[in-house]
Amino acid sequence: MKRVSLVLAFVFGLILVIVPLSVPQSVARWLPTHAVANQSSPAQQADSSPSPEDSPRKPSDDGDEEKGQKPFEQVIQDTATSNGLFTLYQNKKTGKLYAEIKPEQLNQNYLAVMTLESGIGERGIYSGLPIGDFLFTLRRVNNAIQFVVPNINFRADRGTPIRRSVDRSFSDSILQSLPIRSTHPQRKSVLVELNPLLLGDLPGLIPVVSFALSKPYTLDQATSYFDQVKAFPSNVEIESVYGLSGSSGNDTELPSYIAALPDSRAFSLKVRYSLSQLPQNNGYRPRLADDRVGYFITAYRDYTNDAPRQSFVRYINRWHLEKQDPTAPLSKPKQPITFWIENTVPLEYRDAVRDGVLMWNRAYEKIGFKDAIAVQQMPDNADWDPADVRYNTIRWFNSTDAIFALGPSRVNPLTGEILDADILVAADFTRALKEDYRSIAEQNQMRSAPFAAQLLGKENLCNYGMAARYLRRQTPSTEKKSSPRLRFGSHLGNDQDLCLGLDGAKQYAVGNMALSLFQNVLPNSSEMKDYVQQFVRELIAHEIGHTLGLRHNFHASAMLKPEELNNPEITRKRGLTASVMDYNPVNLAPQGTKQGDYFTHIIGPYDEWAIEYGYTPIAAKVPQAEQRTLDQIAKKAPQSDLSYATDEDIFSFLDPKVNVFDMSGDLLTYSQWQMDNARKMWERINTRYPGEGESFSEVRVAFNAVFDYYFQYATFLGDYVGGQFFNRYKSGDAKGRLPFEPVPLEQQRLALATLQKNVFSEEPFQFPPELLNKLAPSRWSHWGTQPSIELDYPIHDNILFLQSIVLYDLLAPQRLARLRDAELKTQPGQALTIPDLFDSLQTSIWGDVIQPTDNLKLSSLRRALQRQYMNLLVDMVLRQVDAPEDARTVARYELKQLHRSIDRAMRKVSDREIYTKAHLEEARDRIAKTLDAPLQSR
Repeated sequence: MKRVSLVLAFVFGLILVIVPLSVPQSVARWLPTHAVANQSSPAQQADSSPSPEDSPRKPSDDGDEEKGQKPFEQVIQDTATSNGLFTLYQNKKTGKLYAEIKPEQLNQNYLAVMTLESGIGERGIYSGLPIGDFLFTLRRVNNAIQFVVPNINFRADRGTPIRRSVDRSFSDSILQSLPIRSTHPQRKSVLVELNPLLLGDLPGLIPVVSFALSKPYTLDQATSYFDQVKAFPSNVEIESVYGLSGSSGNDTELPSYIAALPDSRAFSLKVRYSLSQLPQNNGYRPRLADDRVGYFITAYRDYTNDAPRQSFVRYINRWHLEKQDPTAPLSKPKQPITFWIENTVPLEYRDAVRDGVLMWNRAYEKIGFKDAIAVQQMPDNADWDPADVRYNTIRWFNSTDAIFALGPSRVNPLTGEILDADILVAADFTRALKEDYRSIAEQNQMRSAPFAAQLLGKENLCNYGMAARYLRRQTPSTEKKSSPRLRFGSHLGNDQDLCLGLDGAKQYAVGNMALSLFQNVLPNSSEMKDYVQQFVRELIAHEIGHTLGLRHNFHASAMLKPEELNNPEITRKRGLTASVMDYNPVNLAPQGTKQGDYFTHIIGPYDEWAIEYGYTPIAAKVPQAEQRTLDQIAKKAPQSDLSYATDEDIFSFLDPKVNVFDMSGDLLTYSQWQMDNARKMWERINTRYPGEGESFSEVRVAFNAVFDYYFQYATFLGDYVGGQFFNRYKSGDAKGRLPFEPVPLEQQRLALATLQKNVFSEEPFQFPPELLNKLAPSRWSHWGTQPSIELDYPIHDNILFLQSIVLYDLLAPQRLARLRDAELKTQPGQALTIPDLFDSLQTSIWGDVIQPTDNLKLSSLRRALQRQYMNLLVDMVLRQVDAPEDARTVARYELKQLHRSIDRAMRKVSDREIYTKAHLEEARDRIAKTLDAPLQSR
């Protein structure tokens, strides 16, 4: 649903790749020697002497530093040797692992990439997750090799005075000091033991695991060891198996219960460290970023020159793609971007996965690349591992509680060049409706809804949902909102991207159910198989977009008019949306209309434009020389199909066209269509569920799925109220257009009217008693299940929760402040005012009391909503919640008007109608006490 789920942000990025960096000469001018790979030959490197200015630390000249070391051959006795980037010596008897470091490999940059190769299958600890990548260098200090993460966020040209200040002002991070065990007498290479580093907690396992499992866990050295160790010319691959113990030393405290484990007291996690060398002198040129086009960026602060308006230099993240024939209009690349479909991907999805990857070649062809992206199938008997940094893979994983996809890439942090990427997909995406998940409203009754929202605030999370609005109401504005960083490798600065979680799966599930309920499509039919292929294809295309460097575009789904969405002649030519980088919902046609595509078949015009900006070959020697050509591309931003808004644009809930899982440029119309579809699905669930021999819990699962769907579209409408359309144009891009454009008054009024009809009215929720009495919960009780404690279905509470979230959002202090500001930002008479909003809500919610009929009778749903609205106004007047002062005074005015209306309505209530009479008497007395209460000072 619109921002509804945020799906457990256990984004962990742990991939260890060691890489000496290749840097263009245009970039190298400001880099310290400890931050750039030496471009000279190994012999030249060995003979060169860094200047005092560029040398971060000088090795000790102590001639006795090798004292106490054992002979080289003695140390490596009984070890298995692996020759490669670093020569590795593994002693399986003692468990020791040594690395031989050559003199020329010191003071070079490498990239560390770590991957969680095994998990426990729940609570965010899943196999295949990336858990960290970062730049590091090896420095010799006295008789030890320091493992250092250099500080490359602050830079200045070498040879300038400010450079000295920069080097002294910002510290590097020394993560480990490894004693030198031996020195080779001829090669002068040194031997260090890797156990303290790679069997220590470099990834940050302990804090993350302890937080995720809610109990302390410790590393058990007795059960930790190195598994596979492989060395190649440009990388080494090391697998560390960590034993973890739940013992805290307190015999009375039990470890956390983990359903997926046979015994929760202990388990093991395997981490793959990929230590790899970056390509040397490969001609890659960084490309400057533009905020009109959505790329992930690599940024640093440049202190060389005080003149620029911005001290930050920003490069987009992209692959190094070159034509074989630079003069040809269409040429194959020298090296295509190749993805491998892991052999764990189910056979029935492999064609859709392949199509989703290759969908992007359309964009590259338009800028002169033929077959820029290639796909290969990983053989069942492959002798390489998908976590190997040399392979870009699409991986499947299983868990008991995770539904998400992830598309991270590893980037040269000096230049923005993408080096490696792996896509991770939860196997449960296509099983969502088969599981007994509870609706967001029912979760709230169990006090678990905040868990879905607790990680709000991280910029690049992919699911935002209604939980965001819920959390905003629960957190006082005076408190600084923070979120636990439940991510491996967060201390290493990794910021990966969690994508398309539970809400994406629910979109699939509702569409699946719609095929069955509206078209009588059977599960094994060709129609259903085609539907599944459409979903998987778009899912993979979205994640591939991330691995190409692209960020989300949450404006893209507003490209087409509602009436165009089910016309294949339009959607197969332009796309269902402007970008696969949006969170696109299942497209369900309104009843009586022929169904078109459920999910897009092609990438959209925004995708093609973004690729044009990032990958168009430009003849230039330095990034700045590309600026004119890039600006001409970015200037297309005002074209409606190229509108762009990303993660940080969505949390303000300002622009009604910037949402997750919305569709069409007229959301007022499309939302009504989908809420009508939901009501029709409820009717058919009642007549067709459960099937013969099926459990009644199936009815509850289906009912909840549709409830969430209805909830999703209801929550979109509030953003029209006080809303503004926002664009990222630069001056001169679009004459007569400004960054903020108020939503027209008539659209704001229509949004309120639609909410009155579909949310604040009791009519949509008049479910047949027969349906409500079918909503039995699953009663299975064993590991892997969480049977509901409450047998009954809390229908009143769930409906009120939906209504309250919409009501709270409309009266949120941010929205009220916007309504107040809108009176200055629009022409007279063209703004919806705070009194307009309050009057509309009061008329909608208390209308039957304001204009009572004889024998007035208020239903339980009506009474609950009226009470909630009244409580909000009371809280405003008594300063229990934040609100602009004008809103407080209007709230007080509305309460006085309501008090008079209740007095009149009391005369229309029969003495036998106790519910209504008691409700009105209590409301009248509360309002009277509120109005008489002493005014609280600020």
